Amino acid sequence: MAAVNDRVNGINVDLSEPALSRAVEIDAALGAGLDLGPMAGVPVTVKDNVDQEGLANVNGVAGFEEVIAPADSPVVTALERAGAIIIGRTNTPEFSLRWFTDNPVFGLTSNPWDDSLTPGGSSGGAAATIALGIGGVAHGSDLGGSLRYPAYACGVATIKPGYGRVPAYNPSAAVERPPAIQQMSVQGPLAREVRDLRLALAVMSGRDPHDPMWAPAPLGGLRRDAPVRVAVTKAPEGLPIDPAVAQAVDQAAAHLTDAGYDVEEADPPHVRAMAEAWRILLVTESRVMMEGVMREKGSADIQAVLDGYGSTVPEIDLKAYLETLADRTRLQRDWALFMERYPLVLAPVSQETPFPQGEDLKGAARVAEMLEAQSLLYGINLLGLPAAAVPTHVHEGAPLGVQIIGQRFREDQCLDAAQAIETRTGVLSHLLWARD
Repeated sequence: MAAVNDRVNGINVDLSEPALSRAVEIDAALGAGLDLGPMAGVPVTVKDNVDQEGLANVNGVAGFEEVIAPADSPVVTALERAGAIIIGRTNTPEFSLRWFTDNPVFGLTSNPWDDSLTPGGSSGGAAATIALGIGGVAHGSDLGGSLRYPAYACGVATIKPGYGRVPAYNPSAAVERPPAIQQMSVQGPLAREVRDLRLALAVMSGRDPHDPMWAPAPLGGLRRDAPVRVAVTKAPEGLPIDPAVAQAVDQAAAHLTDAGYDVEEADPPHVRAMAEAWRILLVTESRVMMEGVMREKGSADIQAVLDGYGSTVPEIDLKAYLETLADRTRLQRDWALFMERYPLVLAPVSQETPFPQGEDLKGAARVAEMLEAQSLLYGINLLGLPAAAVPTHVHEGAPLGVQIIGQRFREDQCLDAAQAIETRTGVLSHLLWARD
């Protein structure tokens, strides 16, 4: 962290001193034969939008430096209970609301592969630092792709858990989040290798009574008869796709075929409809319950982003909001039926290669294009399904990858497929280190 963080500005709170003290304690306990948990001594980072007792939950917002957490969030509790050592907090955009990681408090986070590209957001600090070797696991969160998009941009792996898998709660929060946003947002890990995601997910998934929506579902489901069928989709409902992204999907499909999966081209249903529903719910709930604070506290950049998002969603009444919320069940049902035949869906993370820095500040028309390109990214949050992201190759000096979407509570199958791809592509961060 000391050697390379300045290169990307991914860690914004350095916890080296207490981390080293804790490491000494853990070494002594291990030497005495004590069992301190499955991540004993593993250095980890947490995203700067979850509560860590005694520290500020800044979330990239000027003025939130005084929001001091009175207690730990469940994910922090779980990591420390498993013996992990938190060495720093990672940078996030204002209100964790962009696919770019920049804010007026801690500044811009760079992509370790190419400074001209976004490291993704909102877990951009987490992805950039884990790619460089800072820590063994990075915590992040995902409301609209905030785990998978940074993993895609920085060439690392992640698992977006399904809704209800990992408990979430911030003791510092003055009010509860809006209902649809609650159900579309999840906490999860990023790592350089898929095998580390399995361990971190198991640790993060432990019960915590602060989240009444946590589900006591097993991490491993029933095994289907081999081969597992995979639907490959690249341009559902005519979504434009960059040829390099299509190549990444084709490469991943070939790897899964080689690993014994039954791979077929098949488009899942309602991709545009579920993306539109996510936008309507997010923007409408934000307007009603959150926009006042965002407008009061936010910088000119986040104001412009809010304007861009808002331009894609007209003002709607309560009836239209409730109809959208109710129709989510239809979309979930039709995906569940589709996934009876195809338990896994191999898809782009984004229809475009990683965006240039600041691309969402180029006006409403460009924001609308970006939202279309990310339809399969954030649409999965509406459905509450798990999805892994794994890199495939380096294209023009920067990584590309894919996502593997699974059935509800089948993170294990997503990770199995991601592992099969990683085994055949190698660990991309090693290429980054070799280059540097």
